[in-house]
Amino acid sequence: MTRLPLSRLILLWLAGVDLRVTLLAIPPLLPLIHHDVHLNETAVAALIGLPVLLLAAGATVGSMIIGRFDARRVIIFGLFVIGVSSALRGVGPSAAALFGMTFMMGAGIAIIQPAFPAMVYHWAPNHLGLATAVYTNGLIVGEIVSTGLTTQFVVPIVGGWRLALVFWSLFPPITAALLLWLTPPLRATAGLGSRSRWPDFRAGLTWRLGLMQGGTSIIYFGANAFFPDYLHTVGATGLIGPSLAWLSAGQLPASIVVAMFPKAFVGRGWPVQVAAVLTAVSLGVFFIPHPWGRELGAALLGFTSAFAFVLALAFPPLLAADSNDVHRISAGMFTIAYSLAFTLPLIGGAAWDRTGIAATSLIPVAVGSLCLLLGPIGLVSLRHDSRPSTNSAAEATDPAIAPKPL
Repeated sequence: MTRLPLSRLILLWLAGVDLRVTLLAIPPLLPLIHHDVHLNETAVAALIGLPVLLLAAGATVGSMIIGRFDARRVIIFGLFVIGVSSALRGVGPSAAALFGMTFMMGAGIAIIQPAFPAMVYHWAPNHLGLATAVYTNGLIVGEIVSTGLTTQFVVPIVGGWRLALVFWSLFPPITAALLLWLTPPLRATAGLGSRSRWPDFRAGLTWRLGLMQGGTSIIYFGANAFFPDYLHTVGATGLIGPSLAWLSAGQLPASIVVAMFPKAFVGRGWPVQVAAVLTAVSLGVFFIPHPWGRELGAALLGFTSAFAFVLALAFPPLLAADSNDVHRISAGMFTIAYSLAFTLPLIGGAAWDRTGIAATSLIPVAVGSLCLLLGPIGLVSLRHDSRPSTNSAAEATDPAIAPKPL
């Protein structure tokens, strides 16, 4: 089995961090931005939701760009776009630059998303589970660091929310430069026709994976969106901060577990379905009207959503027929997933407005659990049929890649 260089794992981890540190810097800064730029609540909601919507809309464009170039070059280019646009979000007194550059930043993140599974396919064909867990751990660490340190440390040090955005924007270009300097170009791939660049939305595989990935995003974004207002409504305002902190912290051990035991979980459907059941249990625990119930439920939701998130991201390189197919499958999966993640929380909010019952806002979390339960169904035959009939020696010998019953 080919050994995976530590340097590449580090670069994957850094790039994962960079995809979230600029994105998640905005929510902690909203009170300051709200005051300076005079945003109304609709504009605030749009500012938060815009990147998520772009993650859905831009994934297919990313697939086409990867098909024209390659995953490494797309990641390098996208990281530079993220860094520059993120730094420019605070330019000027009006909201024009804030929204315009947030759009550009979201577009940069969107085109990179399908490039990650393709990069893992090229760099770590014998270690798909480990490499996926490593860059997913970077995503989670980026979320935790950005939300946890922005207002407490970065703003006091640099002197304002505008410079805080500039601070976080420095990291993506540094990673891009390291990738450009330390890694060789990917081997040229023949046969990149238009069909190899466009996701196949008629394929059941695309929708199954989109349902799985969407379930994880619905759970995480739905919980983040409605935990604060729900807890405030039920008289537990003091638990908002701890619950959100446990929701984020609960994600971290999930990626570590998958990285330590990839052969036990990666490429199998039952762990995702177990995560679905545990998500439903976690939501029930969260509704227990005691501090320990709120915090434990939030931590368990963070763990189950992140655990399923890592496993879902590992499926495209496992199921792809060849390297040209990875970004197509990934882009289709992300388009469906983030469309669901954008739409379902809106429905949860509408349900609360319509009924006046705060708990209905968390219906999307239950729907996300159902998505995780249904998504893996039918992947057994799909997985056997999607692999080429002549597997490489590495695929034949590595149990983390060779087809297994799901």
